Amino acid sequence: MNAPHTDADFADWFAERARVNDQRVETIPFSALSGWEFDGTTGDLRHHTGRFFSVRGLRVREPGSPTVGGGGPREWSQPIIHQPEIGVLGILARTFDGVRHYLMQAKAEPGNVNGVQLSPTVQATRSNYTRVHRGGSVRYLEHFTDRRGRVLVDVLQSEQGSWFLHKRNRNMVVETDDDVPVDDDFRWLTLEEIRALLHRDNVINMDARTVLSCLPRPHPAADGRDGPGHAWATSSAALGPDQGALLSLTELSSWFTDAKTRCDLTADLVPLTGIAGWRRTPTEITPEYGGRFRIIAVDVTAPHREVPHWTQPMLAPCAPALAALLYRTIGGVPHFLVQAQVQEGCLDKLEIGPTVHCLPDDHHDRPPYLDVLGSLAPDRIRYDRVQSEEGGRFFAAENRYVIAELDEDFPTEVPPRHCWATLGQLKELLRHSHYLNIEARTLVACAEALR
Repeated sequence: MNAPHTDADFADWFAERARVNDQRVETIPFSALSGWEFDGTTGDLRHHTGRFFSVRGLRVREPGSPTVGGGGPREWSQPIIHQPEIGVLGILARTFDGVRHYLMQAKAEPGNVNGVQLSPTVQATRSNYTRVHRGGSVRYLEHFTDRRGRVLVDVLQSEQGSWFLHKRNRNMVVETDDDVPVDDDFRWLTLEEIRALLHRDNVINMDARTVLSCLPRPHPAADGRDGPGHAWATSSAALGPDQGALLSLTELSSWFTDAKTRCDLTADLVPLTGIAGWRRTPTEITPEYGGRFRIIAVDVTAPHREVPHWTQPMLAPCAPALAALLYRTIGGVPHFLVQAQVQEGCLDKLEIGPTVHCLPDDHHDRPPYLDVLGSLAPDRIRYDRVQSEEGGRFFAAENRYVIAELDEDFPTEVPPRHCWATLGQLKELLRHSHYLNIEARTLVACAEALR
């Protein structure tokens, strides 16, 4: 047991874990991959077991819609990661001295820009925890697979809809009263401490952020085990999700359902060799002109992982993206401007996303509200940090996450694909699957970290 502790204790522990969990990651040619091969017929890149994941081709057609697409029809092809199995992202909770703590792991992933980041207690694909890789067992997994304790969160959530095809993970928080032996790579932290770390770049990993966003809202009569919470969260809990909201939760859900109904995007798997506009070299699968990502191969040496050495393909973004959430006060209650965001790999083709999500230098198709964000005075920016995306499949993937406040005279009338929602309403939707996308969930977690 290592709770409670001081900030200095944590800093020393985290620095030590970064040193101990040092890893070597090198890019290699595809021919040097072990256990991976291009299919002779389709060109798809697969693992010889048929497990883990594969890189396949996707052909997309978006006819265009005044509600969710805008403009004329678009067609494109791209590689996409196909990983149909559902993994577990689980955080174990326990109360010490009346305050709930969460067991976080200092975990190195090959794609992390800084090696070690704080991850959930358990972060494992089904292939990993069933030990297809013949590696060591996953610590603390039994608390989630055997449901040992009180379940606080248990919901399927999507991952990056432009890079994964129909990828979902089981987001869980389970509270225990048992004494839990704590491995050196793990640390009990309060929610307040974890949220403070969200104000640092690339410390809380993507998998931890999505689970944190799904935590239940504090209730005004709560016992205080999660600390005081942010005023946005506590006021929303006191009011309920609909009180003070511009739209009721039913109306918000109807807006989203209507957007899904009107979305005519089609996305079909095709052979990787058949995707137009991409070429395969000995070291990468890359777009012929511009593009947002490429597929590479890496060799990883990580002595403290379940498997100390392996090779794998990875998706490498060409540039960081921007995900921004704008809000304004309406009737005394903060409202966030969200959008019905089309993403070709999503199970329902679209989910609720941030106000703006794009490459900052994308001048060809500037999204609505990007210029509004750029025109805001610096004192309107409430949150502005760089956070890493999933480091197990993506190489050096980062997004800039921004939360900014609009003037109170900003129009409440917005385009059909956008809608106003309170934080309480977004938290209520997070009790269910396939509402908020991964970028929106990160921003909800960051919004709750604001003081």
